[in-house]
Amino acid sequence: MDLNDAKWHKSSRSNGNQGACVEVADNLTGIVLVRDTKDRDGGTLTFTPTAWQAFISLAKQH
Repeated sequence: MDLNDAKWHKSSRSNGNQGACVEVADNLTGIVLVRDTKDRDGGTLTFTPTAWQAFISLAKQH
């Protein structure tokens, strides 16, 4: 799978965190990528869209 087509974005709520946030690429078929904005060349977490939506739903509850 070619990850070069990933379109990364940050949450609009990440402003003011002095770069301490994550970026998400959810435009690729079948995967959602997550990385640290302070170390973009470091590791990238990979989730299925279903797992990512479950995470987001739980995060919104807390």
